[in-house]
Amino acid sequence: MAVPEERLRLPVRRPPSWRAQAPVVAVVSLGGAVGATARYAASLWWATPPKGFPWTTLWVNIAGCAVIGVFMVVITEIRPAHPLVRPFFGTGVLGGFTTFSTYAVDIRRLIDGGQAGSGLAGSGLAYLAATPLAALTAVWLAAATTRRALKGRQP
Repeated sequence: MAVPEERLRLPVRRPPSWRAQAPVVAVVSLGGAVGATARYAASLWWATPPKGFPWTTLWVNIAGCAVIGVFMVVITEIRPAHPLVRPFFGTGVLGGFTTFSTYAVDIRRLIDGGQAGSGLAGSGLAYLAATPLAALTAVWLAAATTRRALKGRQP
């Protein structure tokens, strides 16, 4: 049995209009400014010496990843949030706060400074491995802990 050609056509998906995306772009931009300002403040409060290990960047990335673990559980599993909360806080604030581009620059600085493997505190290679492992572990632990702590509080 032949299927009419009309039934074989897929609907055309059009990209969302600029007007529909403007609120998302605005809240991501605002959140990014807040997050980047907080990261900058952390770098001023806990500055990395010129040849020192980038502890601030490491801890900012770990903290930001832990917060995203808590945040995603709360807004996806516990309590629905306004559609602009996730882009504002998740993408904007936490995206601006965490800094994996600075992580890459720090690795380059450590290796170029001859600290590729000169002990854990000065090791570019240890930093290269430790940051993503610690960040992913922070997300996982924070999400699991949040689920356990809020068990039974789902709407």
